[in-house]
This record gives sequence, structure tokens and C-alpha cells, in this order.
Amino acid sequence: MPANAVSSAVDPPHECATCPRLREYILRWRDKEPGWFNGPVKTWREPGGSDKVELLIVGLAPGLRGANRTGRPFTGDFAGDLLYETLLTFGFATGSYGASPEDSLQLRKCAITNAVRCVPPDNKPVGAEINNCRQYLESTIVGFKNLRAIVTLGKISHDSTVRTLGLKPSQAVFGHGAVAEIADLQVYSSYHCSRYNTNTRRLTPEMFQDVFRKVSNFLEK
Repeated sequence: MPANAVSSAVDPPHECATCPRLREYILRWRDKEPGWFNGPVKTWREPGGSDKVELLIVGLAPGLRGANRTGRPFTGDFAGDLLYETLLTFGFATGSYGASPEDSLQLRKCAITNAVRCVPPDNKPVGAEINNCRQYLESTIVGFKNLRAIVTLGKISHDSTVRTLGLKPSQAVFGHGAVAEIADLQVYSSYHCSRYNTNTRRLTPEMFQDVFRKVSNFLEK
């Protein structure tokens, strides 16, 4: 892990304006849906504190009608259905997922964040936006003192995580089910659990579970 973390702030402020395009997009949706969260979505972690976190899941960015609406990662859209069902299956969450921050779901030894914290138009952040937000991914990873494993969802998330850990993506190539040891962490890559990937069968629930089964077996050692 690089010693020179860019920022000590784990989460960007709600009124973050570092990326003009993302800021304009969020403000436009605040006008349309003033009851939505409409801001950078914070990392969600297990209630026992940062020292309890052994697994970090890194997604791409908040979904427009998911985390951008609810304020909790992967909450309120299809991707959350598959992710949280899988976390419950392998004991990384307890309670029940109701697609709302008011449900009874709690993470266990686990935290969830995104490579880009603000919702991007068409779910496609550009390079500068990914780079700008990497400081928060870096400080998030640094803050979990007992972190042992990271699951990256999709290539953008994977590449940004690898860069955060001090390597080039070519040194830890993305591929579903691939595992790389970087800076004393096990990094597991998976296709993103989006509706598109599951509808096209690029990712099946069984394929997704296989990744978390590997993680669970590793953490139980």
C-alpha cells in the first residue's frame, strides 16, 4: 500500500464539486427529485467499527435510482439484490435486505464502497473522475487496519483498486474469478452484478457466489 495517501478524508463531502460533470448531473437530479440522496455515497461498513472489517467490496459508482436515491451502496437497484443475497449466504451480512436503508440488513466483517462516489451519466465515469475519486478509495483502504481481502466488481473498479495499491493494471489483469496478491491483500475480481450482465448470462448467480466462496474460504483460514 502506498505510504503517501492523497487525502485523510475517507468520504467526499456531500457538496463535493471536484468533478464538474458529475456535480452538474447531481444538481439536475436534485431539482427533479429533491427527496433523493443526490450526493457522493459514503462507504458502508459493519457496525462494530473499522477494525472489524476484513473484506472490502469495491463497485463502480452509485446507480441513479439505487444508491444515488437511497444513499447506501447497492441499495434500491437490481445489483443490490444479487450482492446482498450473496453476502447473506456467506455470512458477510445479517438481517434481511429490503432495498432501503431502513431495512434490518447489517454488514459483518465487511464494507462496501465505490471507485467513483457520485452517480455518472449513463453509469459511465470518465478517466479524470475515476482519478479524482481515487484519493477516497486510498484513504478508505488505509483506514481498515485489519483488511485482508478486496472484491472488485467490474474492470473499472478493478483497475482503480490496483492503481490505488501501487501497481499497474497490466500487473494484475482483470478477469472474472481472478485472484492477485497485492500489498499483503488478496484481490478478487468479478464481473459487475448489474442487470445487464445477469440478463445476458455473462454473470450467473453461481459465478458470483463462486467468487465469494473463495473469499470466505480464504478468510476462514
